[in-house]
Amino acid sequence: MKSIIQHFGKYLPLNEKESEALTSRLIEKRIKRRQFILQEGDTCKYFTYIVEGCFKMYGVDHSGTEYNLTFAAEDDWVADIDSLHNEKPSRLFIEAMEPSVILQISKGDLWYLYTNFPKFDRNFRVIIENKYIELQNRLLLTFSATAYERYENFLKQYPHLSNRVPNTQIASYLGITPEFLSKIRNERVRK
Repeated sequence: MKSIIQHFGKYLPLNEKESEALTSRLIEKRIKRRQFILQEGDTCKYFTYIVEGCFKMYGVDHSGTEYNLTFAAEDDWVADIDSLHNEKPSRLFIEAMEPSVILQISKGDLWYLYTNFPKFDRNFRVIIENKYIELQNRLLLTFSATAYERYENFLKQYPHLSNRVPNTQIASYLGITPEFLSKIRNERVRK
């Protein structure tokens, strides 16, 4: 629980009463590699904070091809916001890429915190705004940048993941083939 309290310290630090209100509403889980915390068709019920490990959030098209939307590792959050807030079936999967430890908070408990402790409303708004900014930047890069530039941006955004995430997953995130990613990586080594 200490890591999540420190996490909020980056925004508006929590006092003892706020910390207690938060930790009493968190559910800690240990997740195995390749275990799902959300599957397509299920409704997302939790906003998930990652204490240890790494997750990918992705969709699958009608032909079975995976499209990675984002990665989330230590000290980060993951959820299908559309499914969580609108209480509708998700079109996404959230899967552990490594054995992980997570803290989850339900929508009801989150709203309780928003209502009774305004600092949580502000903190989560900043967290979600930052995720939205990441998504906007990623979308813009998808349309306007070369594969090499997208890979460079991936390394800046996820410097701690480049050696933890398989090439196939990074390639899916970048919208390129694993072979082309290998070519980009080889060119970077030669420079």
